[in-house]
Amino acid sequence: MKKGFSHIIVLIGILLLTAGCSNYQKLLKSTNVDEKYAAALKYYEKEDYYRANQLLNDVLPLLGGRPEGERARFLFAHTHFMQREFLLSAYQFQLFYETYPRSEFAEEAIFLYAKSQYMSSPGYEQDQSTTVTALESLLEFQARFPTSQFAEETNNMINELNVKLDRKSFDSARLYYQLRYYKSAVVSLTNFINEHAGSPYSEEAAFLRLDAQYRFALESVVSKQQERFTEAADFYLAFIDLHPQGKFLRDAEKIYENTLSELDKLKQPTQVSQGN
Repeated sequence: MKKGFSHIIVLIGILLLTAGCSNYQKLLKSTNVDEKYAAALKYYEKEDYYRANQLLNDVLPLLGGRPEGERARFLFAHTHFMQREFLLSAYQFQLFYETYPRSEFAEEAIFLYAKSQYMSSPGYEQDQSTTVTALESLLEFQARFPTSQFAEETNNMINELNVKLDRKSFDSARLYYQLRYYKSAVVSLTNFINEHAGSPYSEEAAFLRLDAQYRFALESVVSKQQERFTEAADFYLAFIDLHPQGKFLRDAEKIYENTLSELDKLKQPTQVSQGN
């Protein structure tokens, strides 16, 4: 009995689905703009964004001169966004606010244009051109609408993208250290520290710069070592000045002790020659 009842439920579901598909196909073939637009709104409210998108795409060219055209174009852009078609949604939201700059939806469209770009931003290990574009759009929105209802979300996205760009820059600088190109590492890490002072990676960058300079000095010819070990000692002082309780403090102190020891060794021949 239960098995038969289950079959009936499944059959009813299939019939309803078939009927729904049939109605949708009829709507696609319909030439009645008002009927299509009304159906698109219903699909949108039911969160059936694909069907809403298809119907809106059909009626948009015919709604351009009508009051419904403004909302239809905004919803069309939003259906792309809700289907995670962010390149298309960015384009459509941009087209919307360029077409309707005084619309009640203009602020939200500009925000969703920027958010679409944010959602298209790749992982930090990839090219960050899209991330930079998204960051510029979010900063522009923030400046244009400082008291927007979307202000907090905008700020969070800006912070996240900045961290991602920081990570990309830090990894590029750290790569020289990992490849043991210590001179290049010092230059790259110094640039990173100067350009990303508030980065969450600034402490590690400062420590790696210290270690890279120490290793660079060790590998140098004797005539260059005093100058380069002295610079390592300066990097240590800069490190503890900015990160006195940092997680790399103990390792930094060991490097500093070794640096001072190497500097003492370099002074010894001079002291012997003066004694003679």
